[in-house]
Amino acid sequence: MGLEQAHTPAPEIPEAQAETGKKKRRPGRNLPIAVGVGLGLGAVVLVSLYTVKEIFLGVVVVFIGMAVWELIRAFGTRGVRIAQVPLMAGGLAMLVCTYVWGTTALVATFALTVLAILLWRLTGGQEGYVRDATAGVFAAAYVPFLAAFVVLMLHASDGPDRIIVFIAVTVASDIGGFFAGSFLGTHKMAPAISPKKTWEGFTGSSLTCMAVGGLLLPWLLDGAWWQGVLVGAAAVCSATLGDLIESMIKRDLGIKDMGTLLPEHGGVMDRLDSLLATVPVVWLLFQAFVPA
Repeated sequence: MGLEQAHTPAPEIPEAQAETGKKKRRPGRNLPIAVGVGLGLGAVVLVSLYTVKEIFLGVVVVFIGMAVWELIRAFGTRGVRIAQVPLMAGGLAMLVCTYVWGTTALVATFALTVLAILLWRLTGGQEGYVRDATAGVFAAAYVPFLAAFVVLMLHASDGPDRIIVFIAVTVASDIGGFFAGSFLGTHKMAPAISPKKTWEGFTGSSLTCMAVGGLLLPWLLDGAWWQGVLVGAAAVCSATLGDLIESMIKRDLGIKDMGTLLPEHGGVMDRLDSLLATVPVVWLLFQAFVPA
């Protein structure tokens, strides 16, 4: 028996391992589906933006509502109880009132939302009050408050063009980083937070963002090309930080994605992370370079 085993040919493990290795090197998601979903979302944005502004506002309200719900559920996996009603109602008020009355309304509705969250959580008892109330305030600032800067852009007469430039430079960061990182990425940027991010990918994001900004700002907003390059440079930094921030949140909560609504993308929050971090930065630069 032992002799037979000694002369039995070894299974072809190297080939199987090689095949497994090949599979591991493939992208982690189905790229055609991911691109199709992205194009579909882009079409919704374009059609709503260039028809009636209020339709786009409705799209923003729906997506932000879903993002807030995902964040509430994600925190709930760790036993954190966010006050849902005041957060949802306050988020809606921030977006709608900002569209009607502008910056002052945004500040006022955010402050009232924070107060409502703190008061609502009182009914849940003292156990975990600081934890839950802090998480609720964080969620209000992180999602609807930052998203309201998109509404401030929309409020301008050339609002749709401003939003297109903002979205384009942010998406350019993802696209440039994906391709540069996939083919050239070797030096990890923040392996403890986001193992897939590399400095090569960041370089690709930077070049793509600055090129898109330098082209679109003069074309759509009558700005200077160098101003567009600066907008792109700022956008790539904020978009990258937005990705890292959400990655850290998910690692802390022990989850892979915030949701499963968007095939091959995860949840709505997984698509909004870089946009939310970038919109106040771009809005501020627009105020300086191409005031409405």
